[in-house]
Amino acid sequence: MAISYSTDEIEVSPPPMVNTLAESMVLLLAATALQRVVGFFRAMLFCRWLDATQLGMWDMAFSFLMLVGPLSVLAVPGAFGRYVEQYRRRGELRFFLRGAAALCLPPVTIVWLGLILWRREVSVLLFGTDAQTPLVVTAACCLLGVIIYNFLVELATALRDVSLATSLQLINSLVFAVLGGILLLAWQPSATSAVLAYGGSCIVAAAFAVRRLRRAVHAAPLSPTHQPLLRFWFKILPFAGWLLLSSLLINLFGVIDRYLIVHFASAASTALDLVGNYHASRVAPLLLISVTSLAAAMLLPHLTHDWEAGRRSLSTARLLLFAKLFGLALFAAAVVLMTAAPLIFDVALNGKYPLGKDVLPYTLLYCCWFCLLLVLQNHLLCAERAPLVSIALFGGLVVSVLLNLLLVPQLGLHGAVLATTVANAVSLWLVCRFNRRLGFTLDQGTRLILLLPLTLCAGPWAAVGGLCLALADLFWGRVLLTPGEKERLFDAVSGQLSRFGLGRLF
Repeated sequence: MAISYSTDEIEVSPPPMVNTLAESMVLLLAATALQRVVGFFRAMLFCRWLDATQLGMWDMAFSFLMLVGPLSVLAVPGAFGRYVEQYRRRGELRFFLRGAAALCLPPVTIVWLGLILWRREVSVLLFGTDAQTPLVVTAACCLLGVIIYNFLVELATALRDVSLATSLQLINSLVFAVLGGILLLAWQPSATSAVLAYGGSCIVAAAFAVRRLRRAVHAAPLSPTHQPLLRFWFKILPFAGWLLLSSLLINLFGVIDRYLIVHFASAASTALDLVGNYHASRVAPLLLISVTSLAAAMLLPHLTHDWEAGRRSLSTARLLLFAKLFGLALFAAAVVLMTAAPLIFDVALNGKYPLGKDVLPYTLLYCCWFCLLLVLQNHLLCAERAPLVSIALFGGLVVSVLLNLLLVPQLGLHGAVLATTVANAVSLWLVCRFNRRLGFTLDQGTRLILLLPLTLCAGPWAAVGGLCLALADLFWGRVLLTPGEKERLFDAVSGQLSRFGLGRLF
């Protein structure tokens, strides 16, 4: 028999080491900045120490781990941000984690055994040859460490212990760089060394997290009874399933245009050159997406906390304010990258990718729109309407395929980038429409933030001008932020400064 609880029956004080949303964003930005610096130098060293073939094999192996990881656990950890707070308030956090682990174990076992038993076929699929079966076995073994690491990071994020989540990611990046350098230099300069280094870094970071997360779980309120396990699975699986579908659609979003370039570019001999130029144009914009993915994931538990407490209007107001401020920050970063394009492409890359430089404004544009999609979809997730996210992504994917098939044979790389830009606009528009139906309406300031990245296509001076006007309105106008939003932002900033003894500045 299922037992339900009111929020008054069980102690619902926040878990230990909870970070506020403002603290979360500060910690995120600081840790991410350092992590990206470490990752940049690690990538440069890997490029120096690995030949082109081994570097390509490492890229394929890493992409495979990122794809098969969520599939192996049915994306169940991705649902932590939505449900951990709910079950913690009921006193069922330990039951929730045991049920989630029990749900993940069978598919992980099946996937792992499948990789071992069909390693030859997987090698052909990934590398085009059956000579790399040892690398497939190595990747399969490292997959277990990757799964455990991601499970614990999602749990730390859902518990709003952002300091731990960001620390884990930083530890992972540092250990990966150090261990990778040791293996490549002292053992062998191969993709196998890189895969082992990444798997080892995940295990080290996971070991660091266990003790602190165990303390947080044991400090949570405990109910003497809980709901049946099957009912728990039926509740979690649909949400996780839609998240899994969204993850697959996002991955397809990232690769479909390059795949179509290879197969449908008018000059097949230059197709890989076009893909190389495209990759060069996406290196910097993808940093914006990686930061936004972390920020959106860390935002969800805070919004869910208000949503579950019955403060749904506060949840939507916080999301709206965050979308404006974060969207403006994304646009500012895109303007900086746009202005620095000559230095990046002509100096750092020795002028090797002229087409990549040409399409940079459009890759920055659609990456900004995709980042805003990741932020605004949180309202749909709070409302447990994850299927609508998948529908929005699928609609954009269909547009991307159709436009790429039409434009790539005629315009090559420019056609692919244009198709992807339109596809991202369609997906973002669908998310906004779905949000509106659920009571989340964009105001004038948010719509302006969505349109600002279009100035990137008019050149760096137009983008700089747009940024200056937006910043002027942010401080002295009333279009981007309402007076109430400015007051809440002022209180949040002054409150954080007061914690460091700087409150008198305000």
